[in-house]
Amino acid sequence: MTASSLPPAIEDTASGLIYRALPRDNTQAAEVLLLLLHGVGGNELNLAGLQPLLDERVQLVLLRAPLVFGPQQYGWFQVSFGPDGPRIDAQQAESSRRQLLQLCTSLQQQYGINAAHTVLAGFSQGGIMSAGVALTAPDSVAGFSLLSGRILPEIAPIIGEKSALSQLTAFIGHGELDDKLPIAWAERADAWLTELGVPHQLQRYAHGHQLGAEMAQDFAAWLAAGSWFSAG
Repeated sequence: MTASSLPPAIEDTASGLIYRALPRDNTQAAEVLLLLLHGVGGNELNLAGLQPLLDERVQLVLLRAPLVFGPQQYGWFQVSFGPDGPRIDAQQAESSRRQLLQLCTSLQQQYGINAAHTVLAGFSQGGIMSAGVALTAPDSVAGFSLLSGRILPEIAPIIGEKSALSQLTAFIGHGELDDKLPIAWAERADAWLTELGVPHQLQRYAHGHQLGAEMAQDFAAWLAAGSWFSAG
C-alpha cells in the first residue's frame, strides 16, 4: 500500500503526532478504535495491510513515530543492541509514551469512542510502546498487543494499580527464531503480566523478527473476540 492510496497524514495538535485514519466500508459508526504502531525505522504504512483482516466495526488508525531516522523512517526511541541486550534512550521512550497518551485521548474524543472500546497494538518497538501506554495508564485503553515486542523494564515504577490492570486484556505474539528480540522477552512479558494480573495469551511462531501471516490472523481473531465490542 502506498501513501497515495491512503487518506492524508494528519498532525494532532495536542500530541504533535502524525496519523492516518483508514476509511471503513461500513457506514455505521465504528464501535472499536484500534491504534497501530510501527517498529523502529518504519512508518505508518507498514501495518496498513492488517485492515482486511479486521472486523468491519473497527476504526483503524495508523500512527507515525515522532523521531526521524531517515527518509520515511521513524522511531519511538533510539535503541542499540549489545551483548547485554537492547539499550534504549529512556527519555525519548517516556516522551513518546506521553505523546501517545495525548493522541489516544484526542482520537477518542474525535470518534466518540471511549477507553473501554480502545485497543493499542504494534510491531516490535510499536508493541513496546503499546504495552508502555496500557500498563502505565490502564484507564486509557481496554487492551494492547505485543507483536514481536517486549515490555520495557524502565516503566516498572509507573505501572498502574492492579485493580485497573485487571481490566486490561493483552495478546503476545512472538517468533521463536527472533534474533533481534529473542523469545525470552515474550516469556518475560508473559510472566510479568501474570504477576500484574493482566489477562493475556502468548502465541509462538516458527519464524524470526517479523509479523507473519499466522501472527496477523491470530491477532485479528483475538481482537474480534474482545470485550470491547460489548463494553458499555
